Amino acid sequence: MKYIGAHVSAAGGVENAPVNAQEIGARAFALFTKNQRQWNARPLSQESIDAFAHNLQNSGIEARHVLPHDSYLINIGSPKEETRLKSLAALEDELLRAGLLGLPGVNFHPGAHLNELKESECLELIARGMNEVLKATADGPAAQTSLIIETTAGQGSNVGYRFQHIADIIAGVQDRSRVGVCIDTCHVFAAGHDIRTAEGWNAMMDEFDSVIGLRYLRGVHVNDAKVELGSRKDRHHSIGEGTIGREAFRHIMQDPRLDDMPLVLETIDPGLWADEIALLYRFADGHSE
Repeated sequence: MKYIGAHVSAAGGVENAPVNAQEIGARAFALFTKNQRQWNARPLSQESIDAFAHNLQNSGIEARHVLPHDSYLINIGSPKEETRLKSLAALEDELLRAGLLGLPGVNFHPGAHLNELKESECLELIARGMNEVLKATADGPAAQTSLIIETTAGQGSNVGYRFQHIADIIAGVQDRSRVGVCIDTCHVFAAGHDIRTAEGWNAMMDEFDSVIGLRYLRGVHVNDAKVELGSRKDRHHSIGEGTIGREAFRHIMQDPRLDDMPLVLETIDPGLWADEIALLYRFADGHSE
C-alpha cells in the first residue's frame, strides 16, 4: 500500500503540520521542525509535542510515514571547520526534535566539498559526522531515530549524486541500524538516471539495490523536474509539468518496493498538492487517470 503526501507547512508550530497534511488528503508528509534557514531555534515545548501527537493521531497518519527534513544550512561535509561544527550541532538538534515528536528519522542532504576537498575526503567527513551525531543521541528520545541520506542532483559541489557516494558514506558509519536513504525523483533524473520509462526506473532501482541496498530505502521525494536528464541541476516541477513527465509517475507509483514508506511531494505549487496526491493514488491503484 502506498502512503503519499507532501512537505507541508509547520508555520505556527509543528502541531499544525498533521492538520495541513490531512486537509490535502495526505497519508504521509514531511515538515521542517524548525526554521530551515536559521541555525538556532527554541526547543520544542511539551505543549507542541503533545499537540503534534494529538493531531497526528486525529489525522490517521502514522509516525512511520512522516519524514522531517533538516535545515538547508547544514553541511557536515564542509571543509570549513566553523560551518561543520555548527552543522553537527544543528543536525544533532534536528535528530533530537524528531525523536521528541516520536518520528523515526530525519532526512538530510549529505553535504558539499565547496571545491576545497576531494569527493572522497568529503564523504569521509560526512560519515565521521554521522558517527558523532548518532553517538551523541544514542540514549534519550532520539535513540531510535535514524539519519536518512537524500540522493542529490549533484548541483555545485554537492556529493550524493552517485549511489556509490552514499554507499561509501554508509560504509563509514558504525551504527548502520540508524541509517537510511531517501530517493528524490527529480534528483536522480538530474543525476543521469532516465526514469521516464518503467525499464529506466527499474534499472535505477536495481542499481540502487546492488550499490546501496533496498534495505536502506526509507522514503521517496516525488517530484517532476524543470531540467534535462543528467543536467546535475536541482529544479523541481509539478507532476506532469516537467521533463520527467506525467506517465513516469504511473509506473513509479505501482512499484511494490515503495510500499509502506513516505512518498512525499516537494513540487512547486502547494495549491496543486491535493490534486497531485489524488492523481498519484489513482496511479497506485492502477487507474488510467
